[in-house]
Amino acid sequence: MTQATAVSVVALKTFPLFHGLSDESLASIARVSMMRRFPRGQSVVCAGDRPDYVYLVLTGSLKVVVSDEDGREVILSILGQGELFGEMGMFDERPRSASVIAVVPADLVLISKQDFRRIMQESFDVSWRIMCNLAERLRNADRKIESLALMDVYGRVARLLIEMAEDVGGQSVVVRRISKQDIAKMIGASREMVSRVMKDLGQQGLIEEGPDGILLRERLNDV
Repeated sequence: MTQATAVSVVALKTFPLFHGLSDESLASIARVSMMRRFPRGQSVVCAGDRPDYVYLVLTGSLKVVVSDEDGREVILSILGQGELFGEMGMFDERPRSASVIAVVPADLVLISKQDFRRIMQESFDVSWRIMCNLAERLRNADRKIESLALMDVYGRVARLLIEMAEDVGGQSVVVRRISKQDIAKMIGASREMVSRVMKDLGQQGLIEEGPDGILLRERLNDV
């Protein structure tokens, strides 16, 4: 982890959370923010830690994980540019419920819990977006429970790829780099099983793996 550096208004404007705020408001937020770079594999927060900051992802990718005493790991989500984490700590003093680890080098904006509470009090738009973010997280958790309970591995892999895909030139593409091991940890399956499913989906013409990501065909929705 590098030393903290200042955050510019231009950087804050890239976050959907702050869209629509005046330059004056953003300048006020920038004064209480700092930026740090975390190398690949570095833990940003650990489960059980006392909550202290809210984190916003400026660049890079991170995974949110929980693990047991034997080191077995489940990935709850993958975070990318523009997303935030750690906001649950603003609402209570309970320890962090999961760990967050940099998948690739990541630049993060840090705002203390106290300062972020003040920002929410001063801006209804920011508060509303935080509530929408928490609601979306709850819906994602519901979908994951449904997937684990009702779908086979083919269905769980397909749903995960569809949820991670972005529109690129009118095509559905998983742009974020994700290993088969990480896919396995996200859907509750073995890496070997995920490899077989991905190979089979490719042979059926439902997905196409390439250097720019995983291209999804429309028929994948029927899996």
